[in-house]
This record gives sequence, structure tokens and C-alpha cells, in this order.
Amino acid sequence: MPVIADRLPQATQINSPNQDDRPGNEMSLIVIHGISLPRGQFGGNEIVSLLTNTLDTSAPEFGGLNGLRVSSHLLIRRDGELLQFVSFNKRAWHAGQSSFHGRENCNDFSIGIELEGTDQRAYEIEQYNVLKNVCAELMIAYGITEIKGHNHIAPGRKTDPGPAFDWMKLKRSLAATL
Repeated sequence: MPVIADRLPQATQINSPNQDDRPGNEMSLIVIHGISLPRGQFGGNEIVSLLTNTLDTSAPEFGGLNGLRVSSHLLIRRDGELLQFVSFNKRAWHAGQSSFHGRENCNDFSIGIELEGTDQRAYEIEQYNVLKNVCAELMIAYGITEIKGHNHIAPGRKTDPGPAFDWMKLKRSLAATL
């Protein structure tokens, strides 16, 4: 699963308009997110629609998302399907107001990975397998050494990937891979 031209060729490529140039070339952090749309439901196209600005926000369950412009580099669905929305050398708009080790604006130096899920429901083994492989490739390709949750870089504002995410499972599988 090597990174080629700042993309993962095995991922389904879907362009998000919610991206721009990074202020530098540094990529030193992977940020793990959790998302479901509608909340707690899986398998629909709503996440893709949100990340590509095509979500119909007239439905009551999406009204709070009207005008929201967000993206992520990758999405890993419950069944392990991998989608890429933004090239790794571009800045995806996933972290919002955030900081890590005293540095603000984590979007500037991070790669965002969305996992289809919720804070309270266990993530699937297929997701962990794909996430492990993706993280290993990104760490090798870009020299990344840090992996954190959205909750770590935006505490009090964000809770994802939540208590249902098994950090030890990811760390053990990465240690066995790298």
C-alpha cells in the first residue's frame, strides 16, 4: 500500500473542494477522527456528501451542518473500504481550531483520517487493519511519528474517535508492522 504522488492508489479517489496549500511541506502528525451521518447510522453516502459540499442540509438531522466546509484526507468505512478526498501534500480541513505540542492549526502539519463510527460503538476489525496499513505507509513515506485523536488536539471541543476506539490495538498492530 505505498504512497505514490501523495496519494494511496488503492483508495477510491473523490476530490473534495475543501482543501488548500499547506503553509509548508511538513507532515508530522496523523489525526484520527470518528464520524457518522446521520448520527449513529452507517453505510450511506452522507459522509461523502458532507466532505464534497453536496449534502442536502434541508433535512432536520443535517440542519446544523448548513454552510460547513470540511474535508479529510481519508475515510475508512465500517467494511474497510478506503476513500481519499485530499492529496497528502495539500491541507485538508479536518481539525478546526486545534493545537499539538504548543503549535496551533493542526491542519497545517497533519493528515486527517476519518473512521466511520461513533464515540460509543466499537470500530470494526477491518477498519483497524486498514488504518494500521495506512498509518504505517504514511509514517514511512513522510517520517510521521505522532498519531493522535481529534479529542487530543481539540480537547473540550471534540470527543472523537471516542472511548470506543482501541488505541492499544492500533499501537500493538503498528509495532508489529513497522
